[in-house]
Amino acid sequence: MPTPQSAILAPDGPLGLFLVLHFKPGADDAVRQAAAAFPTLLEEVSSSAPEAQLTGTLAFGPQQWDRLSRTRPKLLKPFPPLDSDRLHAPATGGDLLLHLHSTRADLNYLVAHRFVAALKPRIARAEETAAFRYLDARDLTGFIDGTENPQEQDERREAALIGEEDAEFAGGSYVIAQRYVHRLERWDAMPQQEQEGVIGRSKPDSMELDDEVKPPTAHIARVVIEEDGEELEIVRHSLPYGRASGESGLFFLAYSRDLGIYDKMLQRMFGLSGDGLHDRLMEFTEAVSGGYFFAPAVERLRTL
Repeated sequence: MPTPQSAILAPDGPLGLFLVLHFKPGADDAVRQAAAAFPTLLEEVSSSAPEAQLTGTLAFGPQQWDRLSRTRPKLLKPFPPLDSDRLHAPATGGDLLLHLHSTRADLNYLVAHRFVAALKPRIARAEETAAFRYLDARDLTGFIDGTENPQEQDERREAALIGEEDAEFAGGSYVIAQRYVHRLERWDAMPQQEQEGVIGRSKPDSMELDDEVKPPTAHIARVVIEEDGEELEIVRHSLPYGRASGESGLFFLAYSRDLGIYDKMLQRMFGLSGDGLHDRLMEFTEAVSGGYFFAPAVERLRTL
């Protein structure tokens, strides 16, 4: 199989950087050159400090990919806006997504700075989020995040990487990127037992609640989906972000071989799956961005 980009399968570093770029018309040649040079840039910075475990992924929105390639991955499409009676998630899209994680914020910045430098005159808008591991891998709500993530390397490859079902794009991955702003004052005012009912897990140790006490609107009841006896898995790389004096929340990012899994999870979260239920966690956080992207294998990226 072609080589997947390094951030997809690697364990999360404690510091992450998420950058979504929107380009002006006529940027395609510059994007091609910068994208093709990205693996070399990442290798150069990473080799200067191997102990930092720097990894990165470059991914493209559907329209930008179409401008760079004559063929499109089978499942790639724009992110759909989600609107139910009470809950909303915007489709803000993006032409290019850069995802970096390591043990050093300065290296994340250095790669992003060098990558963006040649593209700056062509950038119409940029959305940059520096994120961090919080305590023992918890969300700012205080609950451990990513408990359902596949841990073994083979399991992560199976969940994240496109295979022979779309052989031209094997080794690539479909990416979802959403930024959420938490309503922490409202959340923190709620008793722990009620918080645990919202999440579906115990707060201290992330043990799943028994079925008889876990509400059907609990977060894990909505996003853990089984079909034909198998759980639909994705590889999450979400991290908290925030300022003590400003917005705080979660940058949700995940990789999958099947973009349709994201659709199913989001429909169940936002009350659009037809069963009349929604994820109650969505009452305490607000999605402010959303985009689908495609991360090609390294070999495909180098030849753009």
